[in-house]
Amino acid sequence: MPKTSPMLSHRLLRVGRGALVALGAFTAVAVGFYAHMLWTTNFHPVIAGELYRSSQPSAATIAELQKQYGIKTIINLRGDNSGHDWYDKEVAEAKQLNINHIDFHMSSAHELTQQQAAQLIEIMRDAPKPLLIHCQAGADRTGLASALYLAAIAKTNESTAENQMSIFYGHLSFSFTRAYAMDRTFEKLEPWLGFSAS
Repeated sequence: MPKTSPMLSHRLLRVGRGALVALGAFTAVAVGFYAHMLWTTNFHPVIAGELYRSSQPSAATIAELQKQYGIKTIINLRGDNSGHDWYDKEVAEAKQLNINHIDFHMSSAHELTQQQAAQLIEIMRDAPKPLLIHCQAGADRTGLASALYLAAIAKTNESTAENQMSIFYGHLSFSFTRAYAMDRTFEKLEPWLGFSAS
C-alpha cells in the first residue's frame, strides 16, 4: 500500500475539516430556516381571495386569517391526528369560526398517485373559498398541493405551478432530499395535467 506524504495527509485533513464545517453550517442554516417557517407560519397567497398556503397555524392564527382573508375552508395535509394538541385545537377553532375543516393525508417523503392527486384536486375545487391549505412547515406537501391547484383548477402554465415548490417557501428541490418525492410526483403527473411538452 503506497504511503502518503505528511504534506498530503495534512491537506486531506484540512479538506476534511473544511467539509465538516461547511456541512455543519449548512445544517445550522437549514434548521434555522425551518424554525423560521414554523414561527412565521410561512403564510403566502397562491391566488389572492381564493387560495392561501401556510405552515401549521395556531388557533389564534386561524382566527386572524379568517378575519383578514375570509378563510372558509382549511385543508390539513397532515391527515387526521385526533388526540394531538395541535390538531384538536385546529379542529375546535375551525368549528367555532364556522370554517370547513378537511383532512387529507400526505407524506412529503412519498409520491402521490394520480388517483390521490385527483382526489386532492377534487377536494380543493369543490371546497368553499377562500381556502387555506397547510402541512407542518408549509414547504413541501403544501407546495405540491398549491402546484396541483394552479395546474388543474386555475389552469396556469407549468412554470407558474412549479414555482410553488421552491426555496422561497422552504422547499429544497434536490434529488437527495426526502421531500423530492413532491417534485417527482408533479413531473410524473405533468402529461395528465396537460403539460405534454415537458
